[in-house]
Amino acid sequence: MVSRLSDDERNAFLPALQDSGWRVLSEPDRLQKIWKFSGFADAWSFMSHAALCAEKMDHHPDWSNCYNTVDVTLSTHSCEGLSILDIELARAFDATPIPGKVIRPAGQAAAPDTQPGNSDAPDLSDDFLD
Repeated sequence: MVSRLSDDERNAFLPALQDSGWRVLSEPDRLQKIWKFSGFADAWSFMSHAALCAEKMDHHPDWSNCYNTVDVTLSTHSCEGLSILDIELARAFDATPIPGKVIRPAGQAAAPDTQPGNSDAPDLSDDFLD
């Protein structure tokens, strides 16, 4: 079983994710990010690419899609909180090459660059079928 992030791990990993638009929510502990795309096809393309990443990692998001908007929530149910799997999947989703605007709730500062595809995370979808 995977374990929850330690305080040191949270301090090391979460600030960069928050800068790219991920929110840390509590009760239960989880990450959330909302993207708005130019249309349904781009939203669906993002979800298709992200689904391949999730399958490769065997770690799956809670998400919803309404026309051009995709709302993603990540947590690890087995540890009832955030684990390294959530960090890795968030990074993989950020590396998705489908351009979309990150929707930030009121009061959350915008990052200078919030487009998917601008991450150093590995592209896990390419070798899904290997």
